[in-house]
Amino acid sequence: MLQNIGIPGLMLILVIALIIFGPSKLPEIGRAFGSTLREFKSLPETL
Repeated sequence: MLQNIGIPGLMLILVIALIIFGPSKLPEIGRAFGSTLREFKSLPETL
């Protein structure tokens, strides 16, 4: 699903997130998303 998102799609998602959450919450949300993504990537290694 994420393979088909290009630069314009990522920019649109970033703008929507900026509107919804505001600029002060974006770093916190980015860190949470990154740590979740790392957990999912390391999941096959633990199985």
